[in-house]
Amino acid sequence: MMIFALLAVVFISLMFAPQMWVRYVMRKHSHTIEGMPGTGGELATHLIERFKLDGIGVEETEENQDHFDPNDQMVRLSPSNFHGRSLKAVAVATHEIGHAIQFHRKEDVFLLRSKYLPRAEQIRRIGGYALWLSPVLALMMKSPVALILPIVISVVLQIVAAMTYLIVLPEEWDASFGKAMPILEEGYVPDEYLPQAESVLKAAALTYFAAALSSVLNLGYLLLLLRR
Repeated sequence: MMIFALLAVVFISLMFAPQMWVRYVMRKHSHTIEGMPGTGGELATHLIERFKLDGIGVEETEENQDHFDPNDQMVRLSPSNFHGRSLKAVAVATHEIGHAIQFHRKEDVFLLRSKYLPRAEQIRRIGGYALWLSPVLALMMKSPVALILPIVISVVLQIVAAMTYLIVLPEEWDASFGKAMPILEEGYVPDEYLPQAESVLKAAALTYFAAALSSVLNLGYLLLLLRR
């Protein structure tokens, strides 16, 4: 019993650790930097003009929903990043511009997102529905098989979704360190803040990886409960 409790604590801690780390890094570098030449939105607009990303715009979106939308050709920044003069605002804005550059140049690495990310989201949702339906089916059919089968299906689908998230990691890494970091090193961020900007870009690049890792660990915890 004690071993099971310890394993449960370990799994629960690991489940939340990756995404908590991403949030911690973002929050740590969200304070205003005196002397920052512009906001995240202003920098994004400037970079669109500098790299001649014709047809691509910048607008606000909901908090923590920063992304580049290739369908609308729009860089969307949360209010704190659009109006902020923090390292987080500047680094996240440049990361999303990195995606816009990938799209504008029709780089192969950008195809990973458009091809696999929507599928990962669909698979993850289906897996979640299967998990929630398992107790309902078990009650209706009065059979343990009706409980186990949807759980097995959910586990398989969640693993597939997690692996699909990992496929887009090269694209995220390129947006941060193939595009954004070299741009910021050109004087957009004071030299003494570059290591912190690198930390933010790393967190931005690993957002999907953190979600995938949390999903896998969540499945491990679920399997631990089933074995018990």
